[in-house]
Amino acid sequence: MREVIARHGIIARKRLGQNFLLDLNLTGRIARAAGRLDRATIVEIGAGPGGLTRALLGHGARRVVAIERDRRCLAALAELAAAHPDRLEVVAGDALAVDPARLSDRPRKIVANLPYNIATPLLLGWLDRIGEYESLTLMFQREVAERLTAAPRGKSYGRLSVLAQWVAEVQILFDVPPRAFVPPPKVTSSVVRIVPRAEPLGAARRSMLERVTAAAFGQRRKMLRTSLKALGVSAEPLLERAGIAPTARAEELAVVQFCALARALQGSDPRAA
Repeated sequence: MREVIARHGIIARKRLGQNFLLDLNLTGRIARAAGRLDRATIVEIGAGPGGLTRALLGHGARRVVAIERDRRCLAALAELAAAHPDRLEVVAGDALAVDPARLSDRPRKIVANLPYNIATPLLLGWLDRIGEYESLTLMFQREVAERLTAAPRGKSYGRLSVLAQWVAEVQILFDVPPRAFVPPPKVTSSVVRIVPRAEPLGAARRSMLERVTAAAFGQRRKMLRTSLKALGVSAEPLLERAGIAPTARAEELAVVQFCALARALQGSDPRAA
């Protein structure tokens, strides 16, 4: 991999959120963490020079669709695709503007060392259609991984925790130290597995759930009777319909309680019709 990087003049660019993972033991561990690779299409986001791509192919991936926007990396990936013409497809494009489901057949999985600067918006987009995927095996900053898996009353519990856990089971698998990357980031990373639930934890319209969590956690230290005023409706009747004490705080509510709030909001706000 170092020879490939040198030959193509690939230097990690901060504006692209690039930190290349070259450790073969770690790329192999990530590939194995994704489970069976021979029965699904694997979509890799931000493939870079192809370190993880090689591990996925080496661990038996039936087909890999690698999405990358950096032209320098595309040249390196093209060489790899030429060596695996029936198993690797390279797609030039911005991951934020590409729909992985349209580029791949079912069953499909996403496996990726995500660029830190766009990891959360990418995940939120995939969660909106989580049923399209068999699983997501993703690397985040440790802080983001902790937010995804946090339980109520924990310091990391917040809007991202609720939106992720509502539709999926989320588990931190292992950490990756900064020294494993080139260049080394200033933070520890974590590999996370996200598996869709058969049914969401509670009935709710996503747009309503997004609104109530944004309002509640926007002032997380305040009681809900105060923080939910940001919704533009009377907060206390809303809380009463949801069966939640007005003195509760956002960090105390379970996901199912936020779903109850979302249903109550949908029934009380004419804009939700």
